[in-house]
Amino acid sequence: MKEAMFYTTGPSDEVHCALCHHTCKIKERKRGLCGVRQNEGGKLYTLVYGNLIAENIDPVEKKPLFHFLPGSKTFSIGTVGCNFFCKHCQNADISQYPQKHHGEIPGNARTPDQVVDVAESKRCRSIAYTYTEPTIFYEFAYDTGRTAHDDALRNIFVSNGYMAAEPARQIAPYLDAINIDLKSFSDQTYRSICGARLQPVLDNIQLMKDLGVWVEVTTLIIPTVNDSASELREIARFIKGVDVEIPWHVSQFFPAYKMDGYGPTPPETIHTARQIGADEGLHYIYEGNLHGQGEEHTYCPHCKAVLIERSGHVLVQNRLREGRCPDCSTPVAGVWD
Repeated sequence: MKEAMFYTTGPSDEVHCALCHHTCKIKERKRGLCGVRQNEGGKLYTLVYGNLIAENIDPVEKKPLFHFLPGSKTFSIGTVGCNFFCKHCQNADISQYPQKHHGEIPGNARTPDQVVDVAESKRCRSIAYTYTEPTIFYEFAYDTGRTAHDDALRNIFVSNGYMAAEPARQIAPYLDAINIDLKSFSDQTYRSICGARLQPVLDNIQLMKDLGVWVEVTTLIIPTVNDSASELREIARFIKGVDVEIPWHVSQFFPAYKMDGYGPTPPETIHTARQIGADEGLHYIYEGNLHGQGEEHTYCPHCKAVLIERSGHVLVQNRLREGRCPDCSTPVAGVWD
């Protein structure tokens, strides 16, 4: 165990965790909602420091990040545990592992140096903290991120956007990109499906943008849950209000976990979502999970020329020249070589 960051000790050795917006009050020998932070004698400890349950080499497009070093590889890592309880989670076997296995914390021991060494040996340009919510293994991500930056590696969070403001500000100098899931524009949906609230996620999208982290947003569109035209329009308008150049990934849902009774999202719904985003003025909207049948290319927002051509997670062609359209010289927002 390693002592956690961002907590205070109250009466009777109760600790108040300030890592995420759940702000758990944790009694002696108990854990927070994430299942991986435990109070021992009035001190809060992380149980997953360097205890990796997943390690893989991925294309950065899989995160999904389409405007961040396209065509590059990222070393993806994650631990068990999560501070959300999404009924449609595709990684519930690891995100909910501690709660379902009497608090057990499986994984392979790694140090920040070892993670960086693997990333470099595999010629990755970045490290992605993903699979479960990276906030819950913040201490390891923070230490690894600083080590990675010293070696000119970039850092990526794939996140539910529930991190508290102080931890976000502290890690931002070492965090180069984040994809935040905006699961709905309804607080009631967030409460019933995820066990969380909407407003902190909206605040974090704005905060990460303000802190200079490259932001992309993903919405998994679930039939009858968040697929109405009015809700999709609200999401598009919110993103535009933060920055019209934030890429919006609208992805097809497939039955999973406790929502296996829901059908997959009709492709027509995904196409409608993309059109709504375009009608609201967003520059970059991408269709995900349609197995090569969705719109995945990047177009110039001015002359509409194809700039980056993709097939699934495979980069086919990148025509950008120093971050600009080669045809009309319009700058394209992103992190490019």
